[in-house]
Formats: sequence, C-alpha cells, structure tokens
Amino acid sequence: MNLPLAPFLTVWAVLAMNIASPGPNVLNTITTAMGSGRAAGLASALAVAAGIGLWCIGMTLGMAALFLALPATRTMLTGIAICLLLWFSGRYLRTAWLGWLGSGSRLSGRQGLSLRTSFLRSLSVNALNPKALTTWVVVLSLFPIARAGAGDIGLLCAGASIIAFAIHAAYALAFSTAPAARAYLRAAPVINGAVGLFFAGFAIRLAADLLH
Repeated sequence: MNLPLAPFLTVWAVLAMNIASPGPNVLNTITTAMGSGRAAGLASALAVAAGIGLWCIGMTLGMAALFLALPATRTMLTGIAICLLLWFSGRYLRTAWLGWLGSGSRLSGRQGLSLRTSFLRSLSVNALNPKALTTWVVVLSLFPIARAGAGDIGLLCAGASIIAFAIHAAYALAFSTAPAARAYLRAAPVINGAVGLFFAGFAIRLAADLLH
C-alpha cells in the first residue's frame, strides 16, 4: 500500500452515507426481502456489493489513466464534484421535505423471486442507476488516485463492496416484513435530511481545499 488510511476512510464514509440513503437500490432490496424472503433479499445485497465493486474498479482505473495523461483534470474533477455534492444535497433535502409533508413512497413486496432473479434484478438496478456514475465522480475526487498502487485500488474496492453488502444485508434482514419497511419509510425524511447536510458539508470542505 502506498497511501495512508485516512483517504480510504473518507471515501468509505461518503459511500456508506450514499448507499444507506433511500433510493432505487435500497428500495429494491427491501421490497425483494418483503415479498420473496430474506434469502432473496440477501441475494439482492450480494448483487449490490458486486455492482459497487465493478463501478469502483472501472472508475478508479479509468480516472487513474486520465489523471496520468492530463494532470490538470484533477482540479476540474474537484470542481465538478463540488457541484454534484451540492446537487445531491439539494435533492436529498428536497426529498426529506416532501417526506415530512407526507409525500413519501409506498412499498409493495416483489413476490416469487428466485435467488438468481433477485441477484440479476438488483445488479441491473445498480448498473442502470444514473446516481452511480455521478457518485463515483464525487468519490474519486476525494481519493488520491494518482498516487494509488494496485493494492490501494484493491483495498478501496474491496472495502466499498463489503460496506455495500453489510448495509443492504442489514436492510434485507431488518426490513423483510411490511411493518418494518413502513417504519423505515417513516424514518426516511430524517435519513435523507442528514445525508443532504452531510453532502453539503463535504462540498464546503472540497471548495475550501480548492481555494487554498
């Protein structure tokens, strides 16, 4: 490993907040577990972990090559990341506000899904989620890719996958019944509000770093 632990912890914290917040992947895991059981929910969680790992490897290697060819793109990416973080923050805070006003989503379980179908469905949701690409642009602006070796990239991606699986497995186990899922939705505005403030804070931090 070429890098200290601090940048890994920063990236994993941002990822954990994003992965845990209500969105297509989380709702897919919960509704799968509700309708088809915990085993199907865990298959969904495993697919999320695999998808996150693939996004991590692809984006990390791609950005590393880009930074090597054009070092100035690092500054440009940081500027883009600040804008995206503020956009994320606004979306999460707006969703939280709508949730407090009583405009939250309703959940219905997806019944009869096999483990294979649950895995493939979740993998496709992860791959086609437009938030994934923008999330990784933000994440990799926080990580010193240019100085990262193969071991660093492996650790980053392994950690991201483990975090994704742990969070989604917890959802599959805890919210596999309709009452539990409804309780989660009632808490969703608070979760979204906290995530929105978290991302706003990171945007301010990046902007301060960019100006120094």
